Amino acid sequence: MKATQENAQVVLIDGNSLKLASLTAIAQGAKVVMSKSVMHRVRQANRYLKAAIKKNEPIYGVNTGMGFLANKRIHHKRLLALQENLIRSHSAGYGALLSNEEVRMIMALRLNTLVKGHSGVRYRLCEALYALIQEEIYPLIPEHGSVGSGGDLVPLAHMSLALMGEGYVSYKGKIVLAKEALEKAKLSSLRLAEKEGLALINGTQASLATGGLALENALLLIDIADHITALTYEAFSANPEPLHPLIHEERGQLGQIKSAQTIYSQLHKSYLFYAQTKHLHLQDPYSIRCAPQIHGASRDAMMYARGITELELNALVDNPLIFPDHHLILNGGNFHGQPLAMAFDVASLALAEIGSVSQRRLELLLNPQYSGLPPFLAKQDGLQCGLMASQYLDTSLVNENKLLANPSVTDSSPGNVGIEDHVSTGMISGRKLKRIVENIKAILAVEWLAGAQAIDMRKIKQLGVGTKKLYQELRKEVPKLTKDRILAEDIQKTVNLINRKLAL
Repeated sequence: MKATQENAQVVLIDGNSLKLASLTAIAQGAKVVMSKSVMHRVRQANRYLKAAIKKNEPIYGVNTGMGFLANKRIHHKRLLALQENLIRSHSAGYGALLSNEEVRMIMALRLNTLVKGHSGVRYRLCEALYALIQEEIYPLIPEHGSVGSGGDLVPLAHMSLALMGEGYVSYKGKIVLAKEALEKAKLSSLRLAEKEGLALINGTQASLATGGLALENALLLIDIADHITALTYEAFSANPEPLHPLIHEERGQLGQIKSAQTIYSQLHKSYLFYAQTKHLHLQDPYSIRCAPQIHGASRDAMMYARGITELELNALVDNPLIFPDHHLILNGGNFHGQPLAMAFDVASLALAEIGSVSQRRLELLLNPQYSGLPPFLAKQDGLQCGLMASQYLDTSLVNENKLLANPSVTDSSPGNVGIEDHVSTGMISGRKLKRIVENIKAILAVEWLAGAQAIDMRKIKQLGVGTKKLYQELRKEVPKLTKDRILAEDIQKTVNLINRKLAL
């Protein structure tokens, strides 16, 4: 995962500079650099916290219990044990492990919060977390456990175990004890000081990592969907008139205008604009004619989600917060994941619609009553099934997306003896979006395959400037379907092409 010379991008961790694109860069192995400018503010907040502790006034999570136990005062000799107990007790995750790429993002994002200088941790803790990233020591984090209430407490606790030399990590391609990995990397385990356990787990970084990267891919998938739709326009011999810029400018919806422009530009110089071209229909079915309106609405929803997510990347999501310049320690709720949960749920709904309308365009291409081509685009219908079964795959994935598009954020179950009486389930929303992203890749891959097959069957010679490239790109990997073969292999090759586009 180390950054190569070709991918020598640097991501600066200074508490203020992360963008959504930074997540992709971090996941792909970009060099993470902690700014030296953060040292002063981190140490200033730590000094203020230590002075406040000496006054023996109650400070939540420092000399008191947490959640329902906040009214329990902790003896000054047990303050360090409190922080370690918090990490161990909250390491209660279950299920499949998050990928190293996701864990790397979580660690970098949490470091970005700590260096803002309002958590009260030692600078040494920031250095220790930074060292894990640099040495590519990735704690094992199960995907289940967060409800996004007091932050992503459970996954972040699993992340924090490695700092203490506990639990298991992924290191140099193997799963080993954290203690063993630290020794091999010549690093020391850390005994957490006051507030440091709470400061490590109070926040939304696990939700951000899982959902944020999925959101970035989702936005790119809408662009890819526009390109494939343009190919379907040609494959269906559709009327391009509904793409005329005047139509969309008069409505003024920005996402719609963008999608219409993209589809239209892909078709530049296409046979569809020839005077002698006979289109199948004066007005094509909605999945083609209204593609800009449908894709555009999803694009606008995604941009809303993107804006919320980018703000959260550099947000202060700890509790309590320390403001040395104002001589204040304030209790609040910035750890609550509601903004992300709602954003990822909106994005899930928006992306599911992209798959739904793609499935309808596939039906138009495979149905001879609409396309005028052989059923299922088979060369010898009856003897061959062509792309028949690809529609089954599409249908199954679209159905699953409909279920996944149901919001998580509206289903809140209280916990912590009623103290956490409204939770966001933000990480669940992010994981749903990630699953939909994977499904959409296959759905669009099938439409791409069908569009190219229909173009071959119509013997179309003059494709658009953009669609010609798209067609040729596919045909380099997947030949024309002249006889029945294992479609799963064609679909996977096409999904691989989509993955390459997402990685650019």
